[in-house]
Amino acid sequence: MIKKSIFREYDIRGIIDEELNEKSVKLIGYFLGLEVKKRTIKTPYVVIGYDARTHSPRLFEYLTSGFNKAGVKVFGMGMVATGVNYFASYQEFHSIRPNASVMITGSHNPSEYNGFKISINNAPFFADDIYTLGDEIIKNQELVIEDNKEYELINAKARYIEYMVNEFQELKGMKTPFAIDCGNGVANTVLCEILDKLELKYEGLYCNPDGTFPNHHPDPSEEKNLKDLKELLKGKAKYGFAYDGDADRIAFLTKKHNVKGDILALLFAKTMKEPVIVGEVKCTQVMYDLINQNGGKAIMYKTGHSNLKVKLKEVNAHMAAEVSGHIFFNDKFYGFDDAIYATFRILELIKNGMNIDKEIEALPKTYSTEEIKVKTTEEEKFLLIDKIKELLKNPPASFPKILDIIDVDGVRINFRHGWGLVRASNTTPVLVTRFESTDEKIALEYEEEVNKLIQLAKDELNNTSN
Repeated sequence: MIKKSIFREYDIRGIIDEELNEKSVKLIGYFLGLEVKKRTIKTPYVVIGYDARTHSPRLFEYLTSGFNKAGVKVFGMGMVATGVNYFASYQEFHSIRPNASVMITGSHNPSEYNGFKISINNAPFFADDIYTLGDEIIKNQELVIEDNKEYELINAKARYIEYMVNEFQELKGMKTPFAIDCGNGVANTVLCEILDKLELKYEGLYCNPDGTFPNHHPDPSEEKNLKDLKELLKGKAKYGFAYDGDADRIAFLTKKHNVKGDILALLFAKTMKEPVIVGEVKCTQVMYDLINQNGGKAIMYKTGHSNLKVKLKEVNAHMAAEVSGHIFFNDKFYGFDDAIYATFRILELIKNGMNIDKEIEALPKTYSTEEIKVKTTEEEKFLLIDKIKELLKNPPASFPKILDIIDVDGVRINFRHGWGLVRASNTTPVLVTRFESTDEKIALEYEEEVNKLIQLAKDELNNTSN
């Protein structure tokens, strides 16, 4: 039985063999192939790459069989970073430009997970597209798809490396020492070769791809996973870069600061003329205020790499950013999230003389919590958001004064001295909260009051269902 829960907002993701197995993955390839054919005129081609997980090559074979049955030809890349996969969909191979791309990856999930990030005609395939695909597959799950593993091998990595070396020639021989932590993900299917060709000075940690992730979990948004990189920063390395399992998210560290994606966007905006920057609802208000005050335009939008890619193109922004380290450059690049490309754009800032620590320390002082997750259920999480919106129309007497509410993704409540966010995660059964203020005590008060409101919403939902 194929589970509907594997078809998620941004991608398809599940536990290997239990949820993603020969039957389900062949059907995904077949029905996705039919969708690609609907959206193309000539013979359709899909580029497929995969991450370091031990089961990824097996999923590639199943997926290829499905695409072949649908009449979509497959270009296979082998093990690559997600940025290389996206990059390949903009290139021509044998005078053919692919119509779609699939990256087989479990990203930062535990090693028993895997999944598919999908683009068609260089646009994300997500949300209703994925849900509709899931419905079609579940309706036709008795269909048998024979093995057909035929594909054409392409060397997308060599094309990407050549592009990056040419693009960042001005960095060649830069003396500033830095460190990288690939987390045994796929960043170093290309990264160290580019660094070496540019004759850069770096120390590498866990550069060997290993889908069992023996050294630490490949999620650089978690501080505990940066421990070894921080140790290197006690030595000669002045900066540190860390990557998630499929290398589409980056963590950037100085000796003093862990520089989140929203602050990176603010630093890049300083180098752009009249920058248009898209951020998500978790980004600091400092980013939005300073960009807007200095001749740019900062747009708040939904969390999620697919959402931001779509909005970026819609408004033709220079870049977009998530706090978690998804960075999207439309300025001089293709507009997708690629942590390897972002590494070299950050090195450009340093080479051109930006004092990162000084810039950060000159920013208005705020206190921001990390993302705080409130456990709930898949069925309840969106109902809770609706109930919270209802309660905010007439909040409890103790609730802080509300200036306004932004409801583009959950609710971001603007208070006199900061803001609080509650949104439903699109990938896990939790509510995600975050709080910011000019005063740490006030931020914690906002957190306490919003948590009371969440509990009130839960109680009212439970009373209704009983």
